Amino acid sequence: MKIVGRVFRPFLLLVALAGLLFGGAAQAQLPPIPAPPMPPFQLDAGHPLAQVIIPKLIPVLVRDVSPALNDVTLVPRVTNALLTAMVDALAPYHPTAVGIFTRFERRPQDEWTLENMNIASLYAAYHSLRGMLPQREAVWASMLTEHGLDPSAGDMDTTTPAGIGTAAGKGAVAARLHDGMNQTGGYADTTGYVPVNSAYELTDASRWQPAIKRTGMGSYSAQVFVTPQMANVEMWSDINPRDIRIPAPTASNPENWDAYKAQVDQILEASANLTDEQKMMSELFDNKIVALGFSFIHTAVQHQISPMAFARADWLTMGALQDAMVVTWQEKARYDAVRPFSAIAHVYGDELVSAWGGPGMGTMEIPASQWQSYIPVSEHPEYPSASTCSCAAHGQAARRYFGTDELGWSITYPAGSSRIEPGVTPAEDLTLTFDTWTDLEQMCGQSRVWAGVHFQAAVDASMEICHDFGDAMFEYFTALMDGTAPERGPAQALAPDPRKDDRGA
Repeated sequence: MKIVGRVFRPFLLLVALAGLLFGGAAQAQLPPIPAPPMPPFQLDAGHPLAQVIIPKLIPVLVRDVSPALNDVTLVPRVTNALLTAMVDALAPYHPTAVGIFTRFERRPQDEWTLENMNIASLYAAYHSLRGMLPQREAVWASMLTEHGLDPSAGDMDTTTPAGIGTAAGKGAVAARLHDGMNQTGGYADTTGYVPVNSAYELTDASRWQPAIKRTGMGSYSAQVFVTPQMANVEMWSDINPRDIRIPAPTASNPENWDAYKAQVDQILEASANLTDEQKMMSELFDNKIVALGFSFIHTAVQHQISPMAFARADWLTMGALQDAMVVTWQEKARYDAVRPFSAIAHVYGDELVSAWGGPGMGTMEIPASQWQSYIPVSEHPEYPSASTCSCAAHGQAARRYFGTDELGWSITYPAGSSRIEPGVTPAEDLTLTFDTWTDLEQMCGQSRVWAGVHFQAAVDASMEICHDFGDAMFEYFTALMDGTAPERGPAQALAPDPRKDDRGA
């Protein structure tokens, strides 16, 4: 693949990490590192995504979207809008590429300067983020004003970088307004989902039970299935999600008592034997920005890709993740499967079990009804595993783009830097290393079992199918880059799943 533009130099990895870590470290509790010197961004030499956009975006995501950066439907939605806008804004400065939603006449080659592409990228980012999170208008405007650009200058003259970026940014948001996620309705459920179980009574031990979460001192609330309408969102690739079906989680049916109890016992065994490495692995993969974003940045540095290629490849991997979540949410809603905390209480009631006893408590004997997962359980049914599927789809897209399974990424957690057990875990500095994308995907999946939020079957089912989304997305990406992808109209919501009430295989 031919790369146009200057390479992404290694010092920019530090810049990107600094922006991610210090923009949201206090709330997301990411591992602290010394802040490197931040080179000034230059329109004719800089990397807009790494130096300007990411450091502005991450703190807003932490404050407004997902405090732990672990949401896999809404965080990717924001980043996908941003990256879509950038991909479309950069297309006219490429020999063959075409836009996704907004297409422009190809600019003369003497205009293919880094300055023009950076200006187009920044205006695209401004207008896409302004459309997605308008309450942070001042933050998004600063991406332009701090570099001598006028937010009001994008007059839609698509012969100029500012006009191209403005049209691309607005187009990326408008094209996804009615794609099934109910953005105009505040992302409220449009499917009519109602849980069978209440947060206080498990009437059907095969079905999801909302957990009770602490919201403040003495304050609690019951979970609500987050964005079940994700199952009806138009995908990027040409996969029809209704053609993808995952086998039923038969072990989560208490009528299959031996299998039901066996998977409960597997979770309890993992909980009782948690190591510092497993705990930190669980925390790492709970934070999708760090696990997937940092590993991608590392690979981009290793392959020395240009800022333009970085934005395009980032869109590719995040698009694969978004497609994967459409099918994951389809099957989650269909099976509505029980989480481990409910099943453990159902099997053992108030009997004493050996398990992790809570932050800083280590392994102890506790009533099964008081058992808790190491990572707080997410607000959606258990099967299949969204984290496993997101890692597999993202990893496969990256593997296809870079042409190798090699990763060679490490992340170090200083002693006591745990989000769950601050000051306690890890007992000493701990480095997690992933030699390949395959290693990362496998550890991502297993971490959900160690953390107690998924049964093994949910991990295995996701790993079985989710590489397909990375492959399909890469094929669409290739067509966009070689100019053969057909023009795309505004996204439309899918019809409701005709099998949404079918809990069979």
